[in-house]
Amino acid sequence: MNYLLLVLAILSLLWLVLHWKLPAFLALLLVSLVFGLLLGMDGKTVLASVQSGMASTLGFVAIVVGLGAMLGGLLEYAGGVQVIADRMLLKFGERRATWCLGAIGFLVAIPVFFDVAFIILVPLVLRLSRSGGRAPIYYALPLLAGLAVAHAYIPPTPGPIAVAELLGADLGWVITMGALCGLPAMILAGPIFARRFAHLPRPSGANNAAVGEPAQHSASLLTALSTVLLPLVLIVASTASGRVLDDGALKSTLVLLGHPFVALSIACVYAYYVFGVRHGVPREKLQQIMTRALEPAGIVVLITGAGGVFKQILVDSGVGRQLGALINEQALPILLLAFLIAALVRISQGSATVAMITAAGLIAPALEHAALSAPQAALLVIAISSGATIASHVNDSGFWLVNRYLGQTEKETLQSWTVASTIAGCSGFATAALISLFV
Repeated sequence: MNYLLLVLAILSLLWLVLHWKLPAFLALLLVSLVFGLLLGMDGKTVLASVQSGMASTLGFVAIVVGLGAMLGGLLEYAGGVQVIADRMLLKFGERRATWCLGAIGFLVAIPVFFDVAFIILVPLVLRLSRSGGRAPIYYALPLLAGLAVAHAYIPPTPGPIAVAELLGADLGWVITMGALCGLPAMILAGPIFARRFAHLPRPSGANNAAVGEPAQHSASLLTALSTVLLPLVLIVASTASGRVLDDGALKSTLVLLGHPFVALSIACVYAYYVFGVRHGVPREKLQQIMTRALEPAGIVVLITGAGGVFKQILVDSGVGRQLGALINEQALPILLLAFLIAALVRISQGSATVAMITAAGLIAPALEHAALSAPQAALLVIAISSGATIASHVNDSGFWLVNRYLGQTEKETLQSWTVASTIAGCSGFATAALISLFV
């Protein structure tokens, strides 16, 4: 009966989001409350689970997502995204443009939200389409693949941060495994798959409205790259020092500096100075930029907190233990199960974030007796991220973003971007499964 109620809870969540168009935060919260009561928990216990689930999840996620959003806002304002794109293309040339665009997408999506980064870089894609005489999708797919993979696999983007917190995974290992699994996924879904569209000519009536002269940026390439890489280097160094260094002042310092709270705070202060104070930007303007960047992050934070509530109901009701025992009895590997759950939710309702959080909430209680190592837990995060990446189609806002900005028909977008996102998700999972055999 408990398993039946769990299935009904998931179906109800999808029904509320898809049919009634309720915000995912409210839908998760309502389903968690009703689910807890139906499982026999008394009202007081259910409310206590809601509060503790929200608090335990957001205590970490809210800070990291907020800091990451402000860092991305400063980078965007200073033109750092465009600087990275323009200078890399200038360095490698248009002959290697598809490979370069994949790398650009992979880099800039780490601190900047997927949709924001794509909108900023669309003029670059159209400019290449015009000069190269090819269809925009030929240049757009590598960029999109890099953006999608980094956004799903590499903290401090919200999705992997939320999943890592729900599963108790170390962020240094998540970054490392995200890079190892994400780069092959980006290559296969981007430059390799884009060759299929190399023969398509640029439409004679293509819209060039978004193409303009390169803007004058205050950021240099070195400054922009250092802003993106600084927190990642600190976090990975912290994880590495915990394994290779003996206890002492150096290890303690690296562990402190590499904690996501400290690493992202340092990066924000660095960006505040190099993009703002050093160029005489008024402090009120910088405050406005960073505050505005928190607005989209707030939605993600609330959805993540509601996902933590759903997980806590599973734990406190005892269903999590039952689910864990059931998973351990099955021959289906937990990595594959996590991928399939995330993929089913993603295909059903479109949002990668909701898919990741729902899958993590279901899998997390089963890990109490799984005794996963730190690399294995990170690979589980990647498996969920991979499932939540596949099959971007008509119920995903990203699908329509690609469709409208590139001037495609729905059929063309399904044949290009939907297939590319599926290649990225499946290849990322395949790489994670392969690595799991050796860790």
